[in-house]
Amino acid sequence: MGKEQLYGDNPIAQRKTDQYKREYVHGFVRKWDELIDWEARAKSEGDFFINMLKERGVRRVLDVATGTGFHSVRLLKAGFDVTSGDGSPEMLAQAFENAKRSGFIMKTLHADWRWLSRDVHTQYDAVICLGNSLTHLFSEQDRRKALAEFYSVLNHDGVLILDQRNYDGILDNGFTSKHVYYYCGDNVSAEPEYVDEGLARFRYRFPDDSEYHLNMFPLRKDYVRKLMGEVGFQQVKTFADFQETHRVEDPDFYIHVAEKLYKNEERPFKVSVEYSQPVETARSYYNSHDADRFYATVWGGEDIHVGLYEHDTDTIFDASRKTVEKMASMVKDLGPATRVLDIGSGYGGSARYLVKHYGCQVGCLNLSETQNARNRELNAQGKYSLVINVVDGSFEDIPMPDGSVDVVWSQDAILHSGNREKVFEEVNRVLAPGGQFIFTDPMQSDTCPQEALQPILDRIHLDSLGSIPRYKDMLLGLGFKELAIENYTEQLSTHYRRVLEEVLANQWSLVRVCSEDYIERMKSGLQHWIDGGKGGHLTWGILHFQKP
Repeated sequence: MGKEQLYGDNPIAQRKTDQYKREYVHGFVRKWDELIDWEARAKSEGDFFINMLKERGVRRVLDVATGTGFHSVRLLKAGFDVTSGDGSPEMLAQAFENAKRSGFIMKTLHADWRWLSRDVHTQYDAVICLGNSLTHLFSEQDRRKALAEFYSVLNHDGVLILDQRNYDGILDNGFTSKHVYYYCGDNVSAEPEYVDEGLARFRYRFPDDSEYHLNMFPLRKDYVRKLMGEVGFQQVKTFADFQETHRVEDPDFYIHVAEKLYKNEERPFKVSVEYSQPVETARSYYNSHDADRFYATVWGGEDIHVGLYEHDTDTIFDASRKTVEKMASMVKDLGPATRVLDIGSGYGGSARYLVKHYGCQVGCLNLSETQNARNRELNAQGKYSLVINVVDGSFEDIPMPDGSVDVVWSQDAILHSGNREKVFEEVNRVLAPGGQFIFTDPMQSDTCPQEALQPILDRIHLDSLGSIPRYKDMLLGLGFKELAIENYTEQLSTHYRRVLEEVLANQWSLVRVCSEDYIERMKSGLQHWIDGGKGGHLTWGILHFQKP
């Protein structure tokens, strides 16, 4: 055992909450980053926590279990306002140095959770308690008090994200670990030395043969969920190794997301200073964990737009790619010298197609940071990073100079704007003389009654859809020339029918990555699109115009 840790003659008798203050000694803290391996851990958990916070509009975060700063630094890099707290001054000192090396001056707070409100006089949008930290509290009174203190420093719509080791599995079945999510260091082991219902004593071994120990209380998952509810949290969703808990067997860790909001209470709308309300609504939706996992799973994570189907059995992926191929074939003189801007680019599948098959230079402008992160990752995997530039932003205010692109491309995105005329004005501004604008969009038909459209508008939180005549009038009014309008209205209902079929056929696998509520809402929404298309209330096609 590490010489600086003192447990007395009977280590398993040390079962007090304050024991952790004597366990995180200088030698152990110095090795903690070896245990975690920041790079490997970041890769294993991805943007799970960042997305959870962003989809709730979180800005101010209190990290109550900072440790050596892994999550605090990641959140600082993602643009959150973070206060970093811990009960161990040794850990906080190491965290401060780690943040400094990353270019941040960390706001630190040395505090005991049980009296957190005594030291904290600011309300936060989120409290995070990660790294299996609640397990250091050995009495139920202390656990209740800590959770109540977390609740008290949250805003009225705040969220607590807390993780824990899967002690249920250890207590009931013995210890196994995939060792890929939390403790990712090479040649480092973390495993129980002694376990009973009141103690889990873990031994940590490092490559230099040094050993350290932690005495922890083995929290059962349902017990933690129960405590969260009893101190006031209204909704608690639990994930297993960053997935929904449905049918996930023997995970290493559980993550509880506890909301102060009632289940049927709407989260107050927080408008970004850069985006209009409809765009911000779309941004929040596409940034959500459920939406990201759904589109990546059902559409295949490349193209997330309406497809062109030759046969009823065509896959969504193949049909979506045919739309890209068709649009590209319509653009005149597409080649290596062509500068393309894809507005509402999603995961960037069209951009990669244009680079691969035509050698174009492509910019991707998209409002969802979550989708953009995946876009950049896929570009890196395909070695396209130097020719595809991914930018976070709105097509209502395109961050590019006048006359800087030859083609503006968009697929099923413009409907998300509440000011489509402004979008077209921006397209006109950034296009060079002679530049082309090609796009698709779900639109209402000329004869569509408002009552037939309302369920769809309610689903996408908009007041209206565009139409072919309206879009044509707007563009001609800006001086554009019509090159082609190809109507593929029948493809709209076909596409959404195929998506619904995939959802129904794969529902039990989808619930592993999306919430059941989301899937039910999606099924209802898809049916509205199908009915609208079959009823002649909707239209869809490819519109191609050219600037003088």
